[in-house]
Order: sequence, then C-alpha cells, then structure tokens
Amino acid sequence: MAVFLLLLYVLGDVLLPFLVGGALAYFLDPVADRLQRAGLSRVGATMTISFIVLLTAVLLVLAVIPTLVEQLSGLVNAAPQIFARLQAFLTERFPELNDSTSTIRQTLAQIGQVIQAKGGQLAETLLSSAMSIVSAMIFIVVVPVVAFYMLLDWDHMITRINTLLPRDHAPVIRRLGKEINLVLAGFVRGQLSVCLLLGSFYSIALMVAGLQFGLVIGATAGAITFIPYVGSLVGGSLAIALALFQFWGDWMSIGIIAAIFFIGQFIEGNVLTPKLVGNSVGLHPVWLLFALSAFGSLFGFVGMLVAIPVAASIGVLARFATARYQSSLLYRGFTGYPAPEDDIQE
Repeated sequence: MAVFLLLLYVLGDVLLPFLVGGALAYFLDPVADRLQRAGLSRVGATMTISFIVLLTAVLLVLAVIPTLVEQLSGLVNAAPQIFARLQAFLTERFPELNDSTSTIRQTLAQIGQVIQAKGGQLAETLLSSAMSIVSAMIFIVVVPVVAFYMLLDWDHMITRINTLLPRDHAPVIRRLGKEINLVLAGFVRGQLSVCLLLGSFYSIALMVAGLQFGLVIGATAGAITFIPYVGSLVGGSLAIALALFQFWGDWMSIGIIAAIFFIGQFIEGNVLTPKLVGNSVGLHPVWLLFALSAFGSLFGFVGMLVAIPVAASIGVLARFATARYQSSLLYRGFTGYPAPEDDIQE
C-alpha cells in the first residue's frame, strides 16, 4: 500500500491514461466474456467492442459535445442577466434592498460579473481538466491502446497473478479478491450505468420541457450522481433556478421541471440503483465522501479516480480483519464464548 501511494504521488500525471485505460478494460471485460460465450474469440470480442466504443465516441463528438459546449458558454454569458433578474425580484419583494449601500445588493451585482469574468475559465477548466494533466494527444492515443490490450489480455493477466499467489494462502486471497471484485462491479459498473441513464433522462426531459441549457444541467446532474445526494441537489437546484428565470409566472412549466427531478430521483432510488448497484455493495455514503475528498486532496484528479476502488478494497479487508478478530482467542477469551454466526470461513 505504501509503494502504491508513493507511486501515485510521484507518477500521478503519468499514470492517468493507464488508469483510465485499465478502468475501461475492467468495465468492458464482462461484455467481452459474454461475446466469447456467444461464440466469438477473445480477439473478435475485443475488436467488436472497440469498434462500438469508437463509433459511440465519434457520434458523441459530432452530435452531443458541440451542443454541450455551446450551451455551457451560453449559460456563462447569461449569468449577469440571470442575477439581474434575481436582484429585481428580491428588491421588489424586499424594498430595503434598494439602498445602494446594501451589502446584499452589491453582492448580487458582483456575482454575475464574477461568473461572466471567471466562468469562461472555469468552463474551460472543467472541460479540459483530465486533458491538462498530460497532453491531449498522448491521452487520446494512449487510453484506447491501453484499454484494447488490457481487455485482450485480461484473462491471461488474472491467470498469471493467480499462479503467483502463495499456495497456503491462495484460497483466502482468491476469496478476498472475489469480494473486492463484487464490490467494484456492483458499484463502479452499476453506478456508471446509473449515471449514464439518469443523465440521459434528465437531459432529454429538460430539453423536451423547453428549459434553456437543459443538456448542460442534465449532463451535470448525471455525471455527479455517484456522489450521494449531490447530483440531485445540484442538478435540481440549477434546473429550478433557471426555470424560475425563464418561465416566471408560468407555474405549470416550473412544476414540470421540478417534477422531472422528482421522477428521476424516484427512478434512481427504486429502480436503477437497486437493479444495477444492489444493496450489498458495502460502501457507506460517508465513507465514499471521505475517500473522494481525501484522495482528491492528496493526489488530485488521479486520486479521485482510484478513491472508490481503494475504499472498496479497504472495506473488504476491514470486514475480513474484523471477522478474524471475532473468531480469535483475543475476542472470545478463555471462557469459550461462542463465535458469531457470520465468522469467516476458509
């Protein structure tokens, strides 16, 4: 663990494309396995997946990303007008704000100017934060190559690691590895699917409802859905605030925007998350938030990428250590106190 953290700290910038490529290979490995069971060879399955992913990426670049960038720029440029409308609304309801020396009035006037001045830089940073760690060309070239070869050789790598396990401890290590894989598969693959589905639902529904910048709001809400409660709060607050600005007086349209997020939260909590993520992931929301905050602070963007896998692994190992402790003489003592029913079995 010490060596891993040291490498992450020293070589974080260099490791980014390899981590992203490995994550893609891990995410797509079950698809390749299913294609193999359907009769394709590993090479054929990998080639098929690569073609589909490449086609999807090209369609996104041509169809979605230009619109997303355009709406994000429009939202930044419209910020002063939005805050001016907010200021007029507040001064109408609270006449004491008409005082030119009012701190609240001065603050509202400055917020829009700051967002317009800094918003472009912020938007550019958000759109290129991953690319700024290494050059864009290296990132774009290395990630697909790493993902392709890791996906192609995934089963061989697992077999090779299995042969290097110490024989006496191999069964326990394999079982712990399966538990970690189960947690990661349940959370990473499942939560990523939830983010994609929910982001698509929000974006399409908000654009159909006529909300300006609906694609940006929906994509933002979907992208941060994996952080407990943050996606719905941020996306819902932005959408309702923009709806109040755009549809002021048309309470039906505002209600529709709010209903979209209520429906999205209902679908996420009762359909998507139980089906795709499950209830046995073992990652408590507080533990997840702490891991993201700690690794992001220590290792930057790369740290946030590895925060969830590391947190899941630590959780599995902690449960294993707790179970071993409860079955030990230190816990049970010399009185022969019976071990808990859920003791670890080797």
